[in-house]
Amino acid sequence: MRIVSADTGGAVLDGAYEPIGLIATAAVLIEKPFKTATMSIVKYADPFNYDLSGREAIKDEVFLAIKLAKKVKPDVIHLDSSLGGIELRKLDDPTIDALRISDRGKAIWHELSKDLQPLAKRFWEDTGIEILAIGKDSVAVRIAEIYAGIYSAKWAIEYAREEGSIRIGLPRYMKVEIHESRIYGESLDPREGGLYGEIESNNEGIGWELYPNPVARTFMVLEVWRE
Repeated sequence: MRIVSADTGGAVLDGAYEPIGLIATAAVLIEKPFKTATMSIVKYADPFNYDLSGREAIKDEVFLAIKLAKKVKPDVIHLDSSLGGIELRKLDDPTIDALRISDRGKAIWHELSKDLQPLAKRFWEDTGIEILAIGKDSVAVRIAEIYAGIYSAKWAIEYAREEGSIRIGLPRYMKVEIHESRIYGESLDPREGGLYGEIESNNEGIGWELYPNPVARTFMVLEVWRE
């Protein structure tokens, strides 16, 4: 089974360790043994001008997942939206009203589905590939989340190289290690069976520190600075 998934993660933090905006959307292809990505791509947002309602992240994830899927032709696409695994092409207004989610969540999906539901339907008609709103139950979604954290670290390195320093928050239950020419990230949840990721990155002249977020248990903070 070959799965494409996308997720958004990593956030610039303010002085009180609260998120200002999200940094990276990563799309990944995963295959057996389903521990890391065979291929990954990224789209960076502007974290200093970001819609934290979830609308921007969902749109970016759908478009980036389709972009990668057109290239690698997976069996299925998994989205980080916990809607019971429903096919995105079937997410019309009556179906959204019947979902067991909050009223706020329904309002967001009513708005998003106007564009995303016909997009998913056309994609399915052209390729036969379903886009499933499966959420955190998917290992593929979790690997995409880990890669979003790794790419956020890469963004932080480039930002610090230009601006001097930056503090970011990583996705839940993960850490990163910054080496000279690569960034490695892995799950800190022992129940996940050793999920990890790695990308190339020029990290010369950069210092870094990783530590727990004092106001958000299970999240790690990455500080990066130009040496």
